[in-house]
Amino acid sequence: MPTKRTKLDDALNIASGKAPKPEPQKISETILPAVSNYTAPSRQGKKAITAHVDPAVAKQIKQLALDHDTTVQHLFEEALNDLFVKYGKPPLA
Repeated sequence: MPTKRTKLDDALNIASGKAPKPEPQKISETILPAVSNYTAPSRQGKKAITAHVDPAVAKQIKQLALDHDTTVQHLFEEALNDLFVKYGKPPLA
């Protein structure tokens, strides 16, 4: 019974020089996914802001969201509004 060849067998044979290296294949545009500028409706007209925080901070904000049955997004909006009010700005978030 003949043994089944695998891609690993082919790669090892090419690497050891036992088989010629195959010509690279051209990837057609139909194989690659189209790049899209899709934006979810909930994100339209919004701007992302990010911050790098200690892992303990990330864990704690996620736990707060779980404890209060809400989202991290909502907690950030609440915190930003509190910050704006503290500095005499209108709450916008």
